[in-house]
Amino acid sequence: MQKSFPSLSSRRNFIIGAGACAVLGGLPRFALAEENYVEAPHPTDHNVSSFTAQRWQDHFSTLGRATIVADTVSRALHFWNADGSDYRIYPTSVPMSDELTRRGYTRIVRKRVGPDWTPTPDMIKRNPDLHYMPPGPGNPLGTHAMYLDWPAYLIHGTHDTRKIGRRSSSGCIGLYNDKIEELFALAPVGTQVRII
Repeated sequence: MQKSFPSLSSRRNFIIGAGACAVLGGLPRFALAEENYVEAPHPTDHNVSSFTAQRWQDHFSTLGRATIVADTVSRALHFWNADGSDYRIYPTSVPMSDELTRRGYTRIVRKRVGPDWTPTPDMIKRNPDLHYMPPGPGNPLGTHAMYLDWPAYLIHGTHDTRKIGRRSSSGCIGLYNDKIEELFALAPVGTQVRII
């Protein structure tokens, strides 16, 4: 039986790709081959190669308690822990329009498991059928929410996985429920956030 080996071209592309990642500051956590870490892909995950590389140093002078950069163009959230040893990228949903997108510097001021949801007056103007939703499967905030110091702006989960990778929110940054649960455990209150 004849063994097949990767072509020279495939090996060259792998080496070039690995070199590019090293130049950009290392591989994000989901790309690392670690003994105890396995990333199970979501059926609706988009190609992570479309994410724009981010460096925390381009946005903040220190990592602080932790750092988040939410990129609304490439629809990705970048997370670094306090000492920079843990870097993760998450696919996100982003606001439906530039009018609904607030950009700038903020921070996480509180966190909640099982959040309830109340539509803002502007949301009700756009859709009068919206109403208060208790925690649960119909709630648009998913299973976990992290509140920013901007009123009515959050980083939260979603039960509707079709929204991830799309312009689909009224201003918030949304993640898959299992990813917001992971981020929720990693990002303490006081985490600095920049929405770009």
